[in-house]
Formats: sequence, C-alpha cells, structure tokens
Amino acid sequence: MNIRNYKTTQERRKAIEKNFTVDLKNIGQSLIDDTVAQTRNCENMIGFTQVPLGVAGPLKLSTINNQQSTMYYLPLATTEGALVASVARGCKAITQSGGVFVDSHRIGATRAPVFYVGNLEGQKRLQDFLDTHRQELKEIARQSSGHLTLTDVTSRGVGTYRYVRFAFDTQDAMGMNMATIAVTQMCEYVGKHTGIRCISVSGNYCVDKKPSWLNVIDGRGIQVWAEAVIKKNILHTVLKTSAQKIFDTWLAKCMMGSAVAGSMAFNAQIANIVAALFLATGQDVAHTVEGSMGTTTAEVHGEDIYISVSLPDLMVGTVGGGTGLPTQREALSLLGVAGGDHGKNSQKFAEIIGGAVLAGKLSLLSSLSEGTLARAHARLARGGKT
Repeated sequence: MNIRNYKTTQERRKAIEKNFTVDLKNIGQSLIDDTVAQTRNCENMIGFTQVPLGVAGPLKLSTINNQQSTMYYLPLATTEGALVASVARGCKAITQSGGVFVDSHRIGATRAPVFYVGNLEGQKRLQDFLDTHRQELKEIARQSSGHLTLTDVTSRGVGTYRYVRFAFDTQDAMGMNMATIAVTQMCEYVGKHTGIRCISVSGNYCVDKKPSWLNVIDGRGIQVWAEAVIKKNILHTVLKTSAQKIFDTWLAKCMMGSAVAGSMAFNAQIANIVAALFLATGQDVAHTVEGSMGTTTAEVHGEDIYISVSLPDLMVGTVGGGTGLPTQREALSLLGVAGGDHGKNSQKFAEIIGGAVLAGKLSLLSSLSEGTLARAHARLARGGKT
C-alpha cells in the first residue's frame, strides 16, 4: 500500500483500516468523551485541543530476538509541516534497503525520594537498612499493585541528605503513578523503623522529565537501539545524496557540533519524532525531554552507510493514562500494541519508536547533506501538497 496514492483524508484512513484491520472511527471524528477525560486525564476541563495526525511508512522492522520482519505505519501527531513527509522518506529508504533492526532492554520506572539523615552515621544507618530490608521493600511494592515489581535500589549520600533511587518493572504501564504510590509507602516504612525522615517522595534523583546524564548513562524506562544499512542505489534514488555526504554531515553536526555546545544529546531531531508519536498514542508528552537524549552513529561501508540510534530513556506505556482515550488507543492499535500483555506491548512500542527515530534522522541528515532542508519546509509547511 502506498499512502500517497490516496488523495483525501478519508481515503487514506479507510485504506489504513482495511490493510491493518483496525477501526479508526474516533480518529476520523475527533471525539473524546469528556465525562471520562475530566475524571482521569484533565482537571478543570473546558474542551479539547486537536492536533493533525498523519502516517509515515511502511517501515520494515525486525528485532534481534525475532528475525521475522513486520511492516508498520507510524501515527504522527504534529503541527510541523514536512515532519511526516521526512519520516516517510526515511521509512522508504530503510525498507527498500532491507529494514531496520532493533534491540531493547527494560530498565524500569524510577522514583527517588530524598531523606534527611543528619550526618555520616545517618548515611550509613539508612544504607544498611536498605541493604538488609530489600525483601520487605519488594513486598510493599507488590502489595501496592499487582502489576509492580521492585527490581533495583541504589542510593547516593550528599552531606545531610541521602537520595534513594527505586526502579520498578511496571509491565505495560508507563508506571510513574504506581511507582510514586509504592515509594510513598516504602518511605513510611523506612521512617517507622529508622526514625529517618523523608523530605520529598521525589528528590530529583529519579530523574523524571528532566535532562540528566544519570539517565543517559544508567538508562530509564526502556532502552532501545536501532540500526540499518542504506544501500548506495537507495541513497541516490530516494535520499538524493551519498554515504560520504551523510557521514560528513553527521560528524560535523551530531558529534562535533553537539560537543561544542555541551549537549547531552548527540543527534539531529529525536525530539521531533518522539513528541509526534507520544502525542498520537497518549504518552506523557513531558517525557519527550528524556526520550530526546539519544546518540546517533554513522559509518561509511564502501558506498553504503551504516546508521544507528541509541535511546537510553524511553518512558512509554500501552495501558493507563492517556493511552485509554479513544483516538490514542486506535493509534496504538494501528501499531498492534494496544492494551496490556505482561510488558511485551510497551517494549514492542519502544522498539517501534526506535525504528521511527532512525527513519526521521536518516531523512533529515540526508536533506542537510544535500542542502534541501529549507526548500522542503518552504514547499510542505507553507501550503504545499503531499
């Protein structure tokens, strides 16, 4: 299916519904039940903000654990003209070159309270308690939610404060609400048995919705890696550039330019794709901050180019929060990841994001390397037709 063959929004939507056996009636009507939304998603509601939704694809994707490939159409919600077209071009180049390969690892949701310990003796006392009561803390987490498992506890002391970072497997939920409830109960348990006071259930050592080298290095949520080799003929016919030109642009921009700027992210436009997918699928859009902290690598292989992205921190879910809203659930259904499946859906969704990010970055680097970025935006973002 070539989505560009369909001229109207309705024709495109019907084609997607037929090819993927999904019902996109809510996306087509832009309807949300405010009786549900105002009790679960938004307080003091006065209505809705609508964002245009496009699709990019097909994107051929395979995982390291499952070599069988799957084709995806990516739902992207954005007001930025040229973004969907750019990702679509990257998808075409990747798919015609054999597809993108992805791998992922679940770190889990983290919540890190800060305790006032007073002195070094208090530092040691709290750490000793955490070391010797791990099983009790795990049981508190389990009792707070049957979908929550405490997987790791790390801590760091500074002066009279100690920051404790709890990590949880939250299955298919993004999980911050579950984690916060569990950690609140854990802090009460620690205080009761040690007399050490928790100042705040979040001490910024989580690190939630903020750029952080800790999350870049240790990871958070789900870590994803994606790679592809783009063939010489595809570089010329689809991307209108060459392997060497892309490499030169990547080195000067993503690596050297990022280093000069002191950036935590060595990439071209990860935030663009992450934000568009998050908006479309009901994710917490503030987690785009974390999701954008990725690194791109590139190597020239003869006249082909190897390109990859590393995303250390994707906080995503397929149940809970905004994922239950009708249009967002339909977008997740289009990707085959709606609802819960013991953590499989959220991990699969994160891997799809990795493939989508690679497609967007490849297309942008190609456009920059051939000097057509401004021309593409002028054509597509100022009334041009696709």
